[in-house]
Amino acid sequence: MKTPRTYSLAAAALVAGLTLAACGSDDAGSGGGGDDGGGQALDGVSITVGSKDFTENILLGEMLAQAMANEGADVTNKTNLGGTSVNRQALLSGDINVYPEYNGTGWTVHLGQEDPSQDGEELLKVTAEKDLADNKIAWVGRSPFNDTYGFAAFGDLAKEQGGFDFQSMADYLEANPDAKLCLETEFPDRPDGLVLFENATGYEVPQSQINILDTGLIYTETAKGACQFGEVFTTDGRITALNLELVEDPGVMILYNVSFTFQDEVYQQHAQVYDDLAAEILAPLDEAKMAELNAKVDVDDDSPEKVAEDYLTEIGVL
Repeated sequence: MKTPRTYSLAAAALVAGLTLAACGSDDAGSGGGGDDGGGQALDGVSITVGSKDFTENILLGEMLAQAMANEGADVTNKTNLGGTSVNRQALLSGDINVYPEYNGTGWTVHLGQEDPSQDGEELLKVTAEKDLADNKIAWVGRSPFNDTYGFAAFGDLAKEQGGFDFQSMADYLEANPDAKLCLETEFPDRPDGLVLFENATGYEVPQSQINILDTGLIYTETAKGACQFGEVFTTDGRITALNLELVEDPGVMILYNVSFTFQDEVYQQHAQVYDDLAAEILAPLDEAKMAELNAKVDVDDDSPEKVAEDYLTEIGVL
């Protein structure tokens, strides 16, 4: 777990350009706060930002932390805090004030609901309404990208077969009993996992075709053909960096658009500023852009702080 860091506008101004986590200065522009005075919309605000412990979520948390600091906030950075339950409990208890979360996770895991909508806007709406009413949690913004579970095919095989969708993948597995599908440990048993593929295609994958591997190995083993197909997250940067090709999902897997989840009491104090920052950060993040940023960390070995800073500079928030 990262040691919490505290960003302040004055400190950032002194070291701007000298640190990977630079958060801008008074003349860095107004960012997302709509304040013409040079990024002071959150002056005097103290806020703690968390994130889950994987690249994409860390990046999103870093983006928000740096954007808030650029608006004058005193930000305690607790990105890379831990898994889903760790962040959610920290948010509910007030140990953090905001972290990035996915609408599919909110609906099914945090709220215990079933049959989430395949319309991202509708899913966010019902999730946000229920979480606000039940838990006083505000959902702010929604990303264009959908980081859902999916499958990638060995690139050479995909080229040979002209690509795959879920049904043609199932047909290939059925016609080739020696073919392997590599999965994480929990994926065969998750309600949002393998069962959705099996129900949609009518093919129940036998144990003889399943290899259980750690997440990172799924990507590398599939890329070299030891697995014909592997379970992936659809915005993972390794898909474009390695010899992999996404299997086309006709709308089977659950949606996972991201929002920033705030304690509502904190959110209401500067709601318009947070709305504007979330919109500026998330609007350009389609699947291709998010995968590109993830790859800068996972493949190019850049730090999340630097990738977040560069992205915020690119879109004009810093």
